[in-house]
Amino acid sequence: MPEAAGPPGRPRVTLGLVTLVGIVVGLAAATLALGSVAIPLPDVVAILGGADLGSATTIVEQVRGPRLLTALLAGAALGVGGLIMQTLFRNPLADPFILGISAGASLGVALVVLLVGTSGTALVAGLSVSANLGVVGAAAVGAAAVTLLVLAASRRVASPATVLIIGLMVGYATTAIVSVLVHGGFGRFERVQAYIAWGFGSFAGTTWSELAVLAPAVVVGLGLAAFAVKPLNALLLGDAYAATMGVRVVRARRQLVIAASVLAGAVTAYCGPIAFIGIAAPHLARGLLRTSDHRVLAPATVLVGAAIALAAGLVAQLPGREATLPLNAVTSLVGAPVVVAVLLRLRRSSRAVAA
Repeated sequence: MPEAAGPPGRPRVTLGLVTLVGIVVGLAAATLALGSVAIPLPDVVAILGGADLGSATTIVEQVRGPRLLTALLAGAALGVGGLIMQTLFRNPLADPFILGISAGASLGVALVVLLVGTSGTALVAGLSVSANLGVVGAAAVGAAAVTLLVLAASRRVASPATVLIIGLMVGYATTAIVSVLVHGGFGRFERVQAYIAWGFGSFAGTTWSELAVLAPAVVVGLGLAAFAVKPLNALLLGDAYAATMGVRVVRARRQLVIAASVLAGAVTAYCGPIAFIGIAAPHLARGLLRTSDHRVLAPATVLVGAAIALAAGLVAQLPGREATLPLNAVTSLVGAPVVVAVLLRLRRSSRAVAA
């Protein structure tokens, strides 16, 4: 990366997308059927068709249904956010979490929550719709601030590794500010406990009323990204090339920053700072379709991100047991090998160029 965004073979694209859709559907069915209480798949289908099966209906409609939709939205948002970051910075290891953008969103969330307050165990539980919008807006602003800061640094520094280090340092500094706010007497004990639990990441705490804010925010972010598909292809080969292709580079970058900030901010506000999905999904989509053409890579990344999120959420729930795992622990097990593979591929590429 960067690579030429040549057109992929149609049969490969069709087969790849159909396969991904099948995987997402299968994982969605498993998410509704499996958990601390297993519900037979025919019963799940009956419930979705309107049947009332007592407690099973309550579990599917009020617990697993919101969790399923949250995972789908979060996976798609983080995947596309990572794709935007990797193209915008022309860096295969860029994603909202590694570049500190999720930390910026966390700072926005912490500020709003400490000012507004919470009731309940979830970080945004009990907040009104306007307060929920405030949380998402603050998260998006925090994410945008960090994105612009790292983007400005990337224009002054040629080394992709240095840009990543700058992003990590900004993320650490932002996290330190959040720690001071949370533990420095600015919030009550229950808020601190809720914030710590939120930091582990989860798809399970979102309600239908909160999805009424999360879903439109993610749709807006994905829509902005969709309108920037052609500029993304041009930006793969640099700003100068994009300008010769008629792309208004400054406006395109602004649109992409807004899209990535909305996507990362909305997901972080409701699910916590989720690691590695943003970096893994684009690479897995590229490997499956063998292309960097964003016209097909973007929808494939949406599906791969959704599949990773569903699989991670399913594992984190530990079906058949009452306990749950921190979501970030599961996503790290998926994402860390992808990062290692990318680093090894970059090392082989650099050796080939040197030879």
